[in-house]
Amino acid sequence: MPHLPRVVIAAPSSGAGKTTVATGLMAALTARGLKVSPHKVGPDYIDPGYHGLATGRPGRNLDAFLCGPERIEPLLRHGAAGADLAVIEGVMGMFDGASGRGELASTAQVAKLLRAPVILVVDGSSQSRSVAALVHGFASWDPEVRLAGVILNRVASDRHEQLLREALEEGAGVPVLGAVRRTAAVATPSRHLGLVPVVERSADALRAVAEMGELIAASVDLDAVLALARSAPPLRAEAWDPAAEVTAPTGPRPRIALAAGPAFSFSYAENAELLTAAGAELLPFDPLHDSRPPDGTSALVIGGGFPEVYAAQLSDNTPLRAAIAALAATGAPIAAECAGLLYLGRELDGRPMCGVLDTTARMTERLTLGYREAVALHDSPLAATGTRIRGHEFHRTTCDPAAATPAWAWRTPTGAPHREGFVAGNVHASYLHLHWAGAPGVAQRLVQAAAGH
Repeated sequence: MPHLPRVVIAAPSSGAGKTTVATGLMAALTARGLKVSPHKVGPDYIDPGYHGLATGRPGRNLDAFLCGPERIEPLLRHGAAGADLAVIEGVMGMFDGASGRGELASTAQVAKLLRAPVILVVDGSSQSRSVAALVHGFASWDPEVRLAGVILNRVASDRHEQLLREALEEGAGVPVLGAVRRTAAVATPSRHLGLVPVVERSADALRAVAEMGELIAASVDLDAVLALARSAPPLRAEAWDPAAEVTAPTGPRPRIALAAGPAFSFSYAENAELLTAAGAELLPFDPLHDSRPPDGTSALVIGGGFPEVYAAQLSDNTPLRAAIAALAATGAPIAAECAGLLYLGRELDGRPMCGVLDTTARMTERLTLGYREAVALHDSPLAATGTRIRGHEFHRTTCDPAAATPAWAWRTPTGAPHREGFVAGNVHASYLHLHWAGAPGVAQRLVQAAAGH
């Protein structure tokens, strides 16, 4: 198999700056003329958007909980087809994964599955010699993880950098590949669910990514990073192939409309690839501006995003709300995740929405976050009753009523039973985000339902 140079960018904890460093590395290496394949450990949708701007390729997720450990290397090979190297940004702290499940879905597990060297991004502020103890601990915790370099972040001065480097040379045995000064120039705005997605920032996002690339190019030994990436051994698994996961139907290709634009920007590239492989023609549209779904729509997919930020514009688009309600009334299959669920309800924060579902939604102060193992309670366009699936929740809204004819059931971390989502006619709506590469039957079933409508 062809050799794929690769490197994982990890950190001791969230907030250390690994997104800035990883995105900047991607941009700096791309500026050198290399084809960089960008990847993100975990379920996050927003960081891959910045990765995509940096590299000109789709940012892709590597989530061992949602997709299974056995698919991590195949998904990497699929996403990195034609690339010179892959840069993989980690999630949270290096050893943090699915709660209560050991290393599952952690950066460390993905690095081991890929046999990739790891660069640790360390926040150097407010410490000097102690940095050696920190890095030594991370380097020795799991001998199967190859911690091969350190990038120091938020370094205050030349003297501060010298102290940090001396400590690491003396006590950690891990080379320093760069030192990034404290700067506000590459700060990216955040709100209630993290960074503002790139689709909402346009020119500002492009400028921020360019500045990240310039900062990292000036602060990090890119040749040393490339040498580490090239030291990774050859991959062993075949590339994941969406066409091998589903069967395309005979007859006309059903047209499936995909909500897109700033309000509905959360999606995994593999979901669309599976729909296409299963025989669908995909038609993106923007609910903020389009007055109706694309002509000939047989089914509708409304993914995640930030409808609460755009509630006024979504509500003011009365023709589209009415058209979606009419489409649902015909029995067209509709699959909605999180933001899509809110849009299909009667109201969102007091503003009229599509009225397809008999529920109202509102923002709260409480963050609901975590992986879920769910079972389908009713037949729907996505799953037959009894289907087991893994997903992820991430929202600050609540629906009332919460679940009339629930889509899914699972147990909370305390063991209490929980029912969630809606199945109404041929509509499936839920807070649960799914990565369909881990359950390709979802795409197959939706396309079959669309073909039969």
